[in-house]
Amino acid sequence: MIEILGSNPLLLLFVVAALGYGIGNLKIRGSSLGVAAVLFVGLFFGSLDSSLQIPNIVFLLGLAIFVYTIGLSSGPGFMTGFKGSGNKNLGFILFMIATSGLIAVGMYYVFGFSAATVSGIYSGASTNTPALAGLLDSIQKSLSPQEQEEMTKSAVVGYSITYPMGVLGSMIAIVVLQRLLKIDFKKEAQELRHQYPIDSEIVNVTLEITNPEIEQKNIRDLLNEHKWTLAFGRMKSGDDINITHLDSFFKVGDLVAIAGRQNDVEDMIKLYGKRSEIELTRLASNIEHHRVFISNPDVAGQSIANLNLQERFALAITRVRRGDIDLLARGDTVLELGDRIRFVAKTKDVPALVKLFGDSYQALGHINLVSFGLGMALGLLLGMITFTLPGGISFQLGFAGGPLIVALVLGALRRTGPIVWTLPYSANLTLRQFGLILLLAAVGIRSGHTFVDTLQQGNAAWIFLAGTAISLGTGFITLFVGYKVFKLPFSILTGMVANQPAILDFALNRSGNLLPNYGYTLMFPIALISKIVIAQLLFTIFT
Repeated sequence: MIEILGSNPLLLLFVVAALGYGIGNLKIRGSSLGVAAVLFVGLFFGSLDSSLQIPNIVFLLGLAIFVYTIGLSSGPGFMTGFKGSGNKNLGFILFMIATSGLIAVGMYYVFGFSAATVSGIYSGASTNTPALAGLLDSIQKSLSPQEQEEMTKSAVVGYSITYPMGVLGSMIAIVVLQRLLKIDFKKEAQELRHQYPIDSEIVNVTLEITNPEIEQKNIRDLLNEHKWTLAFGRMKSGDDINITHLDSFFKVGDLVAIAGRQNDVEDMIKLYGKRSEIELTRLASNIEHHRVFISNPDVAGQSIANLNLQERFALAITRVRRGDIDLLARGDTVLELGDRIRFVAKTKDVPALVKLFGDSYQALGHINLVSFGLGMALGLLLGMITFTLPGGISFQLGFAGGPLIVALVLGALRRTGPIVWTLPYSANLTLRQFGLILLLAAVGIRSGHTFVDTLQQGNAAWIFLAGTAISLGTGFITLFVGYKVFKLPFSILTGMVANQPAILDFALNRSGNLLPNYGYTLMFPIALISKIVIAQLLFTIFT
């Protein structure tokens, strides 16, 4: 069997990928390793025999695709975060990243690890696979072939041994500090319900207007005054049924269909009317609602307001479904390829609107190789440029840094003229998963023997201890400082320290509300990129 796998690298690659992915889906007490299990299966196979190897081009291809797709999806959030550089949330995130980096520096001096080992420990303790990917690329760009092999193995060993504690450390910190600080999650959620949209489900209600005060305000005024996140569809005024727009006014007795988060809907009902059992959808034969996919590249990357649809159609877009999440449509909502929108329109306008949006599921399965190939090429070219810092230090961004930076910029731009840089949501996830599997399988197989040697020599205990110090230290310090100094809600903080989906799931179950999701979404793009930089910075400084 070893001989067959050794002489057939592609067979070995897919055996490792299949077994790793299967094991990663197994849940123990609600948690799983996910795709990271491919790395551990690769380590197992690599430890069996040194003849089991994967061509280096497989590793480089997986690395470039993985970081490029992450950059495309993270670009808008990353750029938005830095636009609000004075925000205390951003300040806390940067403090959190710096804390973990400084603890890693301390572990380097305490235990005397190599530069590659401590950088790998940092990547594992923060459960950041892209950081490991960037580190491995940095190793390949800066060292001789013999040193590359040794350093790559050390980095992967450090990551592999500390990854489990990287997950558990944050969970332990959340439980302990919740008790020490006497956090009441239910009370906190109640206090923050107007500030954060934490209701997960969008509800639909027909509202009968009973308060005459509303007659002086159009929909735009209502939304600005109360900071509601609501979408308005049909309205019945007397015998007429029409589609609302931002300049629509209501009067007593009108019926209006509204959709929104539970708390906002309840607030509007309380202030201006009462629920009605009348379904407006049954009263107007000339108005329809439809759900269609955004597959037209001319529409993708543009905000709803910029499309100026209401100048041509009687139309109200109420929802945008992206992946598994329903979003309420706003004027500044940017439509992406793969979004499924819900709109209300006149029956006569529906065919033209369907044609405009595209509504082709088959088209969404295709990757625009012009934009994808051009973006990847630009990233790889940027990675080849040598930069020289004061003092004569030279470096290249490489196969990770170049594509990542280009993707962040292109993801934030979304489109340039006729070229749409972003990928359909499902296509991005598929490519990202594929690239990550290639990367993890290749580095796991390559580092298997070193991993076993480290366990046998007893060095694994010190590596595990260092990873524990980084994980627990970062969790305790940042949660305490974030709550006491930055005055951030503890529920949101638990999402900010959730480096891995299993931690986020734990935080959601622990809090009993969706506030951790807000913290995780705010933290993820900035922390992701920052940790990639810190892992490479640690390696560069200590080499």
